Amino acid sequence: MDCHRAETYVLRELRAHLSPTLYYHGLHHTLDVVQQAQALAEGEGITDSELLALLRTAAYYHDSGFMTTYQGHEAAGCDLARRVLPDLEYTPAQIELICDLIMATRLPQSPGDSLLAKILCDADLDYLGRPDDFWPISQTLRKELEVHGSAVDDHTWNLGQEKFLSTHHYWTTTATARREAAKQARLAEVRALLA
Repeated sequence: MDCHRAETYVLRELRAHLSPTLYYHGLHHTLDVVQQAQALAEGEGITDSELLALLRTAAYYHDSGFMTTYQGHEAAGCDLARRVLPDLEYTPAQIELICDLIMATRLPQSPGDSLLAKILCDADLDYLGRPDDFWPISQTLRKELEVHGSAVDDHTWNLGQEKFLSTHHYWTTTATARREAAKQARLAEVRALLA
């Protein structure tokens, strides 16, 4: 499998075709997920080079479906992977694993027993437990949702944040250790705003 060409291709396509109104789901988010997935894989002790490469490819492609649709973007990302990756020497089994990882990130997340899927899910929502950029990133999501038809007042937004943070959980031991305490602090801040 030619991971370098797969990554180069999707990065070029994302730069050319992602809407500038994807304030949260822009290229910066994809690059962050790639970085977090690698860090989590290391923390979880994954050393198999093929598994690491498949996880990395899935991270690069996980939101590529936003180039064509807002709703159902995970399935659209899988369509892109199935169309592009065979020509880059990925086997059908590797492509289906990549698609399984992408589909696991659909909300509500459902990674099942797959450690790779758990890692990708945790990488995708890593910001929830980051002390420095949770608030600015959450505002980019709010701005993006407003553009795509989900404008809400401050109170309603904070209620949604409270519900999401209180029901979310990290799937891997590494993400839980790295992010859960800070996520609980953000939850307390949101509850203070609602009080």
